[in-house]
Amino acid sequence: MSDILIVDDEKDIRELISEILIDEGYSTRLAGNSEECLGQVSEALPSLLILDIWLKDSNMDGIDILKKVKIDFPHVPVVIISGHGNIEIAVSAIKQGAYDFIEKPFNIEQLLVVVRRAMETSTLRRENEELKSKDKMSLELVGESLIFRNFVSNLDKVSKANSRVLLTGAPGSGKETAARYIHENSRQFKGNFVSLNCSTVNQEDFEKIIFGFESKNGLETLGALEKANGGTIFLDEVSELPMEIQGKLLKVIVENSISRVGSNKKILVNLRFISATSLDLSEKIRNKNFREDLFHRLSVVPITIPNLNDRSEDIPILAEYFANKLSSNNGLTNREFTDEALTLLQGMNWPGNIRQLKNTIERALILGDPSEKITGDELIISESKTEEFDEKAYLITSEFASLSLREAREIFERDYLKVQINRFGGNISKTAEFVEMERSALHRKLKSLGISSAQKFN
Repeated sequence: MSDILIVDDEKDIRELISEILIDEGYSTRLAGNSEECLGQVSEALPSLLILDIWLKDSNMDGIDILKKVKIDFPHVPVVIISGHGNIEIAVSAIKQGAYDFIEKPFNIEQLLVVVRRAMETSTLRRENEELKSKDKMSLELVGESLIFRNFVSNLDKVSKANSRVLLTGAPGSGKETAARYIHENSRQFKGNFVSLNCSTVNQEDFEKIIFGFESKNGLETLGALEKANGGTIFLDEVSELPMEIQGKLLKVIVENSISRVGSNKKILVNLRFISATSLDLSEKIRNKNFREDLFHRLSVVPITIPNLNDRSEDIPILAEYFANKLSSNNGLTNREFTDEALTLLQGMNWPGNIRQLKNTIERALILGDPSEKITGDELIISESKTEEFDEKAYLITSEFASLSLREAREIFERDYLKVQINRFGGNISKTAEFVEMERSALHRKLKSLGISSAQKFN
């Protein structure tokens, strides 16, 4: 049953609205002032908040409450109730995040239309949050290749120190997973790990979200930095930090203190900064879009996250790891892979990195026959439906029909050996052993086909 919190200082009004909504099958709660409202919101989040602008005998008016709710609980829709003289304020409230407003005296049909639409929005937002939560299932660093072991070794070294770390890697390469690994193996592991994606935060609210704020009535809302006090703040896509925030963040790093928006009071903080970017920050610095002094503060220890294409030996391990993890998390049947499927995965191009591989495995688990092993054809069909599909990542098929046997064999050998070289990370000895050729004979074959043994094929 849907839960709606009605806040109005007039008892008759809030009870009238409540009766109308109960008749429509909704569940309601009532509050007469700001203290009761915030108390009920803290106790249990409502699906919808219907809020009067003017609240007599309250420390906060409806606009103050709206601002706080939209920062603390942005997915909860707020409908404002306004009198005739408050239309301009109501319109202003919508600009500050209110879903809609209802004018007093209100029309019952209009009230129900607004409530129904707001509740639909609430349901969609809640479902979206649940999907995001599932997508952010806890992942581990998995792999055995040399490049991966060296990467994890660097993470282990930096975890023991309290240095600020800048992680650089392509989208989907696992930057947040690496940041969590550092936190969980650091001296700050008992503190909070607070993740803030700088590219998705509403720019107008950014300062309040990162620093927190205090209302004139002394009401306090913690920001991301304060929530991470004693632990780690992870600034994902730090390149998207607004310039005015960059200067204030630099001050936090230098002084180890923050000031909430609306207050000059200094609050001491002890936290570790881990930042991440998929862009070249040096170019941003040259274009005056990122402060060089902040870059040097954040990048005390720079670490590059390897692309999946550079550690193809780890793909079978990752594929089986994701199959196990996704099946247990999403209630799917765990399926094994055919040898051909794992070989195909190693020969594919992965522009979306680990995230793309995970999505490919998840689609195969959902769409395939749970009683059968995952095959190469199944993976090709699944991956070909995505925007990241690259038909060049697979062996040629239809073109063979128009070629001579010699030409077709040469093309097949070239593509086959490219896949195997990728599979073993460029290791010619392992490739020769697998294809059952002498190492010297393989070198000659590669030379005749115009393939460099040191080349990687993406």
